[in-house]
Amino acid sequence: MTDPVPLVELVRSGLRECLHHGSVVVLDADGSVRCAIGEVDAPMFPRSSLKPAQAAGMLRAGLELPPPDLALAAASHSGEPEHVRRVRAILSRHGLTEAALQCPPDWPLNQQARAARADKQRSTMNCSGKHAAMLATCALRGWSTEDYLDPKHPLQIVISDTVVELAGEPIATTGVDGCGAPVFAVSLTGLARLFRQLAIGERQVADAMRAHPWLVAGTDREDTRLMRGVPGLVSKGGAEGVIAVALPDGRAVAVKIADGANRARLPVAAGALRSLGVRSAELDALAEEPLLGGGKPVGALRLLPDVFA
Repeated sequence: MTDPVPLVELVRSGLRECLHHGSVVVLDADGSVRCAIGEVDAPMFPRSSLKPAQAAGMLRAGLELPPPDLALAAASHSGEPEHVRRVRAILSRHGLTEAALQCPPDWPLNQQARAARADKQRSTMNCSGKHAAMLATCALRGWSTEDYLDPKHPLQIVISDTVVELAGEPIATTGVDGCGAPVFAVSLTGLARLFRQLAIGERQVADAMRAHPWLVAGTDREDTRLMRGVPGLVSKGGAEGVIAVALPDGRAVAVKIADGANRARLPVAAGALRSLGVRSAELDALAEEPLLGGGKPVGALRLLPDVFA
């Protein structure tokens, strides 16, 4: 991104210590652009914000999962015991073991769960729910499981076609995500359109995520808190400062922080939702993060006041 704009500041003891630039697009319920700030039409990788669309593609390919497991298929989970148990159960029901997962072994994101583990495992990696669902889809369709991450695999072709349809634009380029799965570049506006379609059109994934927000992320995680705090909201963050959200009526927001700082995406998303008239105590808490010094508040990470003025 070559032309982002200032969005979020970190203020310590009255002095601006840091400034995050980025882009944000807000869609009205009819899909029209209500607000566009920065580079909203340039290609970008949504990273894990793409997972709900990938799960929708798996449904189109014939996957059948109960809502809790479908939420896990769209998750960047914390690797807490229930997350891991469900990943392994999805695999087992389809005649597979953890050895079939091709995501890299990793520690749980949750610190308590991490402390309880002796080593990294594939099932504790935050993308393992998506990978387990991909493997389950392949098993149901009789597709090969050894190369399920190949962009030319039938599964990935269905998923990429789903992304194109939901985003309303062609994929600019295909990359490799941190978990090894293909990741498809679309514009920030395309990502917002994609979430709008998930919220009002192909609702099965969005409804599962709304019903089971803890499975989408975990204890004290952003997406869990947002979906619990704003009834009907579907939310999914991604690496490198990406987040996309949509309301039940189709209003949608997509954010990309140019320097990749995940800490700056929530104030922007919260500010965008508040500009749409959404109000909740949890949203207020997420909109401005207190900065501590010596254990006491000395400043805050906050949205610049004129961004949605």
